[in-house]
Amino acid sequence: MIHDMNDEPVQPFDDAAREREWLAQETAMRRERLHLDPHHDDARTQRYRMLARALRQAPEENLPPDFARQLAVQVGPVRRASSDARIELALIVLPGIALVVGLIVVTMLYGSNWLSPMFALSQPIVASWHLLLPFVACIVFTGLLARVRPSARKH
Repeated sequence: MIHDMNDEPVQPFDDAAREREWLAQETAMRRERLHLDPHHDDARTQRYRMLARALRQAPEENLPPDFARQLAVQVGPVRRASSDARIELALIVLPGIALVVGLIVVTMLYGSNWLSPMFALSQPIVASWHLLLPFVACIVFTGLLARVRPSARKH
């Protein structure tokens, strides 16, 4: 079992290269914390020790209390959208409008053909019992598939 700097167990890595890299980082941070001689370290450990040293140091200067206001003054007013942004917006909105118009046209032309099948589906379930078996089979199969392959959903 691998342990971190606080001597707490760490879950094993899926990849050996990631584990070696993590171990190199932990070793470098431990060597820096214990002030061990850096002359025997390899280049990677020396880089990680330098990073650990930099992270432990306080910032050289504190930000002024009105830092956000100063930065906003330097940036200036927010500019309007560029022509590229307008073109992108048009390329998103125009196909959406075309789809809505197409939906309206198709509904007007073929809507009357949709009404009778919709009313047939609204009949009691006893009249449509043959549809119940495939529905239940789909639900059961989906549940079984989720139990068999739970790792597929995590990625």
